[in-house]
Amino acid sequence: MSAGHGGRQLLLVVGVGRSGTSLMAGMLGQMGFYLPQPEVKANDTNPRGFGEPRWVVDFHHKLMRRRRVTVNDSRPSAWEQTYDAGTRAPVRDELRDWLRGELGHGADVVVKDPRTVWFLPLWTEVAAELGAGTATITMLRHPAEVIASAKRSYGDWQTDASRASSWINVILETERVTRGATRAFVGYEALLTDWPGEMRRAGALIGSAPLAEASPERFPEADSFIDPTLHRNRVGWDAHDVPARVREIADDVWELLLQLAADGGDTPAVRASLDAARERYLAMHAEAEAIAQSAIVAAKRRDGAGGPAAAAGAAPLKVRIARRIPRHHRRRLRGLATSLRARIAR
Repeated sequence: MSAGHGGRQLLLVVGVGRSGTSLMAGMLGQMGFYLPQPEVKANDTNPRGFGEPRWVVDFHHKLMRRRRVTVNDSRPSAWEQTYDAGTRAPVRDELRDWLRGELGHGADVVVKDPRTVWFLPLWTEVAAELGAGTATITMLRHPAEVIASAKRSYGDWQTDASRASSWINVILETERVTRGATRAFVGYEALLTDWPGEMRRAGALIGSAPLAEASPERFPEADSFIDPTLHRNRVGWDAHDVPARVREIADDVWELLLQLAADGGDTPAVRASLDAARERYLAMHAEAEAIAQSAIVAAKRRDGAGGPAAAAGAAPLKVRIARRIPRHHRRRLRGLATSLRARIAR
């Protein structure tokens, strides 16, 4: 179906969660691309399905849990953890074994999971080892809408400021790590408004004949899959509690991303501006971490972690356990322990 190595192509649908990745994956499935089975089951937050292979979600979740990284992580340093995980031989072997089987189902395989972006080097390198080319389609949606959709779907455990920061962190690294590779950027609203035009543009960029020839007549199932009424959460920044500096960087990045999603917009000048925005975000995040050091140390102390908390005088584990035992029981236990030691000594 496309010009990957040996005629096979792995198409990775990436982007920040709640940005339209499920819609894109579902449409690709309707257009004849292969989506590995079984998929994560649909629910009220995604009534038409997530388009996510269950195996991929579990694989990523396991790796991220070990590295203490979340899918909406705002820390620039978190990328080092996930990229390092992808260099481990057992991890690469596990993915290679699974992907080899999936590539046997058809020429073009679609993998969609918001966590994939945290392991993009791993996916592209393993696919190349198996003789398959890789392309990415990155979905773009305004961060204010992403935050609203995330709160509706996942609750308010994460602050608006943190979600906005994670949007900046994830989308900037997605753009940076896909440079020089086969890629396309697609706006969520543009896809809902003119899906054939957006698919044709993306298909021309990634070398996919089916996408390059997209039309309602050729793919009626995809045409019926589109439902503009699903575009809920049409909100702006006024609906969220996000610091002005974070909003400013997010807005600058958004305007630059829109240029990437336009014909001929992926230029050196736009990339340089995105790099400058990334430097601004790195500086702001480092400043925030420095200001919040006391809160970070206190959180580590509550979790029983070592490092700064231990250095600050956190009690040893056996002392903390002993403090949970009522005093009169502690005296009795000490007496029994003394008696036992005396008997052993005899």
